[in-house]
Amino acid sequence: MKKLLFVSLGCDKNLVDSERMLAGLLKHGYEMTDDESEAEVIIINTCCFIHDAQDESVENILAMAEYKKSGSCKALIVTGCMAQMFGKDILEELPEVDAVLGTGDFDKILEAVDKAYEGVRMAETGRKDSLPSGMKDRVSVTGGFSEYLKIAEGCDKHCTYCVIPSLRGSYRSVPMEELVAEAEKLAENGTRELNLVAQETTVYGKDLYGEKSLHILLKKLAAIEDIKWIRVLYCYPEEIYPELIDTIASEPKICRYLDLPIQHCNDEILKKMGRRTSREGLLDIISKLRTAMPDIALRTSLITGFPGETAEQHEELKQFVKEVRFDRLGVFTYSREDGTPAAAMPDQIDEEIKAERREEIMLLQQEISAEKGREKIGSETEVFIEGYMPEDGTYIGRSRADAPSVDGYIFIESEKELCTGDIVRCVINGANEYDLTGEIRYESAE
Repeated sequence: MKKLLFVSLGCDKNLVDSERMLAGLLKHGYEMTDDESEAEVIIINTCCFIHDAQDESVENILAMAEYKKSGSCKALIVTGCMAQMFGKDILEELPEVDAVLGTGDFDKILEAVDKAYEGVRMAETGRKDSLPSGMKDRVSVTGGFSEYLKIAEGCDKHCTYCVIPSLRGSYRSVPMEELVAEAEKLAENGTRELNLVAQETTVYGKDLYGEKSLHILLKKLAAIEDIKWIRVLYCYPEEIYPELIDTIASEPKICRYLDLPIQHCNDEILKKMGRRTSREGLLDIISKLRTAMPDIALRTSLITGFPGETAEQHEELKQFVKEVRFDRLGVFTYSREDGTPAAAMPDQIDEEIKAERREEIMLLQQEISAEKGREKIGSETEVFIEGYMPEDGTYIGRSRADAPSVDGYIFIESEKELCTGDIVRCVINGANEYDLTGEIRYESAE
């Protein structure tokens, strides 16, 4: 039995692709290992969304290439976004790499490994606008209780700073019946929380059914008995529509949580970014969401130092953050990506200034987050248990207001033994900048 090491980099959407490749390989007799030196097959599913991600991918490829010389590795495969971007160049620059598979070609992973054993190198990057076929099964690498459901591939927005459309192709929704079947299978295997992801979730179904259909999909997923929480990520604010708001507000299983990647609030910057909204439009949709669901948790992401951003526009963004008081917020410095329209714009900003501006907003959000945390002390909330820290005798979990990996945690004391995947009720008794503490008052929230 050949031993396999899998390295999955980048976003949760990439993670779903990795889980599909893993399932295909394990079904054909491969065995997973976490020991690089004994792995006969090493696969790196890469990211290159920004320079830092690209550097991380390169470092991992170079590190794993050493095991072609000093370890047991017979096949080194590079997949994902970097493979799509550079294709055959990777084979030419790195003789240790045996195959390169682009974002729409990962269903050829078995063929790539077999050819590597035959001494045949291959590069396939020609299907970025298709949905890989025959790779429906998945092997969970997150424990299985909370999983990502990728509902679409690609993007049609073409923001001026973003390389995703060139790497992932146009927007393609996964047919609804396939998603429901996948969710049912995940539920059978123990999944209790579904996190819906795509480059953009809000326009799901428009290409297949002629109209936005995310609300219909959500209702079908909520009908799956063993799924307890459903969370929607990556919602472009200008695409949020009344039926979607009504569905989130009325369906108990859907977390009152939305991730709105707004990037900025200044109208001039938004226009230069190629965004299709405005400051007024952002405030309008946020008001509608909070009116319909006063307890909704809103997450956003911002970019500092976009070409031409003035000190005044940066101050406007800070004031916007103060005014809106997002529950969760992340900030990235602008990354100048080759081939994007923004990379050729004048008035590129110094990296030090970008970082300073990022730090200012993060410190501001830290204060807001701490205030919001203190406001929760004494309240009750559902908590999804993720694990146990024996050194502290404390369980770690998340509320409905916290997405996996990116948001805060709740640290819980409980006399009763809890298991990962349990959903319990607790009372919040403490808070810091990003995390909460609590104690169990009820055995179960179910």
